[in-house]
Amino acid sequence: MIWKSLFGLDQRPATTRLAEVRNITIGRTVRLDALAWRMLENTGFRLERDTLEITAQGVIKLDDGSHVHRFYTDDELMLQAVSQQADGSDADDFTLFRPWSSTYPAGRADKEAFLQRMAKAHWNEDGLPPFRRFWYDEDDRDQPPVQLWEAVYYERDADPVRHIRQTCMLYSRDLQPAGMELLLALAMEPEGGDYTHEIMVGLPLGPAEFSA
Repeated sequence: MIWKSLFGLDQRPATTRLAEVRNITIGRTVRLDALAWRMLENTGFRLERDTLEITAQGVIKLDDGSHVHRFYTDDELMLQAVSQQADGSDADDFTLFRPWSSTYPAGRADKEAFLQRMAKAHWNEDGLPPFRRFWYDEDDRDQPPVQLWEAVYYERDADPVRHIRQTCMLYSRDLQPAGMELLLALAMEPEGGDYTHEIMVGLPLGPAEFSA
């Protein structure tokens, strides 16, 4: 699945009690099966530990009513789950992302150039092999990046500490012996914060490859 229903969203999610997705929420520890990435060849995804201490949580409501749940560590690793239900009980799409780069645009021209890159069917990033667009994967024409609002929480029963407007595109490439690596390109604009360009690399996870 991996976010096939994202398109056309531009709404801030309403304040709500945070979901526990497979027992994962703020304050919990996630245990990972490191074979999920150590068995893959030529991957840019590197992680030298097999646990995640969740210290923040984000939620995105998609325009079809489904939800994206994001679980963050202090060093900005992100475990993501997608569900139809707000409580995450039917989540069936899981991805683990790690930061690759974070930069401040030099000016308006730099911002526009990054947005134009996200419209292309291929992405080339220093230090990584080429990626092909995962969304609109059968269309080589330029396509508009997806827009999202994410509410980020530090406490389960408190209001969100910030809302972040995101413009993004997802890319992928096949790995051997059998797997996929993802690249998520984002232009992030927190309310009251600095505009940044973010690149994250990630791997899809099966339900048996993590627990909390």
